[in-house]
Amino acid sequence: MFTNKAGQISLMNDEELIQQVTEKDHQAFKQLVDRYQNLVLNTCYNLIGNRQDAEDVTQEVFFQVYKSAEKFRRESKLSTWLYRIAVNTSLNFIRDNKWSRWLKSITTLLPNNSKQTTDVPAPESDRPDVTFEEKEQNRMVQKAINSLPVKQRAALVLHKYEGLPYQEIAGILKCSLSSVESLIHRAKLNLQKELIQCIKENEF
Repeated sequence: MFTNKAGQISLMNDEELIQQVTEKDHQAFKQLVDRYQNLVLNTCYNLIGNRQDAEDVTQEVFFQVYKSAEKFRRESKLSTWLYRIAVNTSLNFIRDNKWSRWLKSITTLLPNNSKQTTDVPAPESDRPDVTFEEKEQNRMVQKAINSLPVKQRAALVLHKYEGLPYQEIAGILKCSLSSVESLIHRAKLNLQKELIQCIKENEF
């Protein structure tokens, strides 16, 4: 941590921050966590769909960051590297657990609703404003999303909820730009098919 002559702690930029973390500076690591905790938590939550699990995975992400800070290649942004670790750790969690109560309500993908939010919402049980119909709608959407292959989920989340450009998503998922375009295109098509099927089954 950098301290000036008056003894005041100064904030570091990302390059300085990760360098200090590499040297196992605990104060620098705390600053890194404070700066990027919401980004990592939201990403994990959007992939996993459960707040407690997302918080546990977030802790694992930062544990990995602390252990492997020296592996960060300064060719990309620090946030891109953190996204990559968050996505990989979340996808490993999903695969290991064989199930996923995945993603908050994605009402942006439903008709007549274009509002988008990236904040982690309160559990439905704590939200009196969520009606029975809305809960059923959310359940239906989550069921449809659970059917998506994990890489399609990841690409869709990073684009739709984190607002990342295709080029950065390609860097995070370690694939080509055309692969990202294909993943998102197929995710939307598959999601649409599943939603239509769910609507038919539930007469929703």
